[in-house]
Amino acid sequence: MLLKTCIPSSAITTTSPLLSLTKSSLPFSQNLLKVSTFPRTSKTPSLYSSPKMSWLNKLGFGAKTDSTPMDSSSSAIAQGPDDDIPAPGQQFAQFGAGCFWGVELAFQRVPGVTKTEVGYTQGYLHNPSYEDICSGTTFHSEVVRVQYDPKECNFDTLLDVFWDRHDPTTLNRQGNDVGTQYRSGIYFYTPEQEKAALESRDKQQKILNRNIVTEILPAKKFYRAEEYHQQYLAKGGRFGFRQSTEKGCNDPIRCYG
Repeated sequence: MLLKTCIPSSAITTTSPLLSLTKSSLPFSQNLLKVSTFPRTSKTPSLYSSPKMSWLNKLGFGAKTDSTPMDSSSSAIAQGPDDDIPAPGQQFAQFGAGCFWGVELAFQRVPGVTKTEVGYTQGYLHNPSYEDICSGTTFHSEVVRVQYDPKECNFDTLLDVFWDRHDPTTLNRQGNDVGTQYRSGIYFYTPEQEKAALESRDKQQKILNRNIVTEILPAKKFYRAEEYHQQYLAKGGRFGFRQSTEKGCNDPIRCYG
């Protein structure tokens, strides 16, 4: 059973069949060989009865019973640009590709990446919690903010990792993880990053021959996720098995630990 499954009650519903990837550590190009067809139902389970939230509740990270009100000032702050400053000589990039645990580990292994953090962005609530973004009401995306040395790692390399880690053709969904927080997105800091992202998307579109739903938008305020989410798989994940962050490592990534 996947422990990161989080299905908000506001998830989009339809009666048409959907191709869903079997969540694994294989690159996206290999995952295409492991798809299964199943219909979405007209009603999704409540967020707080989901396996993931039940597990987190047992660890003491209980869900909220009421939502944090959003006002215009909160929205204005949350929708502002990411004004954090990378280390001297470094650059930032943000990527949303489903559950951020496995995505972060993939970027940690890239030579030239000097720091990774998981967090929330593109939403309307200032300083959201994990429970807030899982409610489906704040429109935040789970992202990895990557700090990299452009002398050792170019942005195109990061884009390659991004495309390989997920299916960019499923809207608000990666495998069993359903909700707007799992949407595919590239959030750029510079015009050069935007240009490279658009060109890369068009290239992938031709390769896949299916409609890519990845959003490409300016990077907005980044809210660092709770500490237990940071480097989750490197610290051992659910079962205490630490996964290597060694540069160039190509060990399979167990997405949930």
